[in-house]
Amino acid sequence: MDARPATPRRFDGDRLVIATHNAGKLREIDDLLAPFGVTVVSAGELGLPEPVEDGLTFAANAEIKARAAAEASGLPALADDSGLAVHALGGQPGIYSARWAGTGKDFGLAMEKVHTALGDATDRSAHFACALTLAWPGPAGRDGDLETFEGTVHGTLVWPPRGDRGFGYDPMFVPDGHAVTFGEMNPADKHAMSHRADAFRKLVAACFAPATVR
Repeated sequence: MDARPATPRRFDGDRLVIATHNAGKLREIDDLLAPFGVTVVSAGELGLPEPVEDGLTFAANAEIKARAAAEASGLPALADDSGLAVHALGGQPGIYSARWAGTGKDFGLAMEKVHTALGDATDRSAHFACALTLAWPGPAGRDGDLETFEGTVHGTLVWPPRGDRGFGYDPMFVPDGHAVTFGEMNPADKHAMSHRADAFRKLVAACFAPATVR
């Protein structure tokens, strides 16, 4: 395991690669970064290949994606790995959340699979988990620094799915304390409470604020 400095490295640039080919995820991260004056470009826009995500945790997969994008682009890169953990299914689909959508990334199909797997289970509780990794390119042939932060949001699954404002499993997830799904919720309200927002607050506190706030 790499030795990490006790003090997180601060981001002091103005351009950041978002290591994703998912347009919905890019929009959400771009919105979260907007107050910091950072120009973002996606791995998809740069034509970067998607690395093999063979980690066993969200954090491990986020680190794989961030390192790959940083080294391929020569720029700092931010990667997200996130998914839905259904408690009655032993945490599935978990790190395989995107795979449940198939090669066509059909999350309508993925939600149907979750609903079918639950059957008549009375426990409909679930949580979204997110790991965010910020990585810097290192010297030739060597990994650079990276910082990883994790967040969660708990809620209940509903059927049928409701709303078209989110992405992924959002239309079937009602966060605790609310009556609408993430798919129905105003994006600004979702950004204030989501698993990604939870991880992002930790990232900002450690690596952005207050040094790079413009």
